[in-house]
Amino acid sequence: MLFDPSRQQSRKPAILVVLHQERSTPGRVGQMLEDKGYSLDIRRPALGDPLPDTLANHGGAVIFGGPMSANDPHDYVKTEIDWLKVPLKEDKPFLGICLGAQMLSKHLGGKVHAAHDGQVEIGWYPLHSTEKGRLLMPHWPKMVYHFHREGFELPRSADLLATGDAYPNQAFRYGQNAWGLQFHAELTRAMMQRWVVHGAERFTMPNAQVGSQHLEGRMMFDTPLRAWLSNFLEMVFEGKPQRQKAL
Repeated sequence: MLFDPSRQQSRKPAILVVLHQERSTPGRVGQMLEDKGYSLDIRRPALGDPLPDTLANHGGAVIFGGPMSANDPHDYVKTEIDWLKVPLKEDKPFLGICLGAQMLSKHLGGKVHAAHDGQVEIGWYPLHSTEKGRLLMPHWPKMVYHFHREGFELPRSADLLATGDAYPNQAFRYGQNAWGLQFHAELTRAMMQRWVVHGAERFTMPNAQVGSQHLEGRMMFDTPLRAWLSNFLEMVFEGKPQRQKAL
């Protein structure tokens, strides 16, 4: 692609992207942010990358998921949880996805734990928006994709935006600019296929779906989830009110 100086000059500040494995990618969250004019500053603390002391030169941050737990004793897990004081203090847009949302809850005093009945969410499950969620976004996807064995408590003073059946806390906002999602809207098809292959041993866990259901569900439910994600990212990182059509 030829260099376009006008596009370069109009680019927005970089979004800090925190990933947890060598081959992890920001998926279509990264693709959509780049399409909206942001560059990505990708860091992997688990592999030794430092996190910035300030987000003054960033437009916000996203911490993605991973196979580890927010309760793990690894130094980088503790570092990431503690680092969340930076976007909160500076009131910069922050989005936590799955593990990232659990880290945000834990930083704010909430607990992260498995469901008491041992159920997991691995596959596609219903999402129910709350009244506060609908005030922010009139339409939410009815089905969303999950791959987790733990959930988070709703932090004090946070607004619950969406709920689920096995894990009641699915989306929340803390203050004006900190957001947490338990589900995954960022997966490309290639990412989902990789997760289905490498995570197959988990499909026998209580409430988990088999791999074919993951891929069949994508054909049925992914289009509205993708549309919702684009609108959601504009709200999180650009503060745009949402009046989108029904999904």
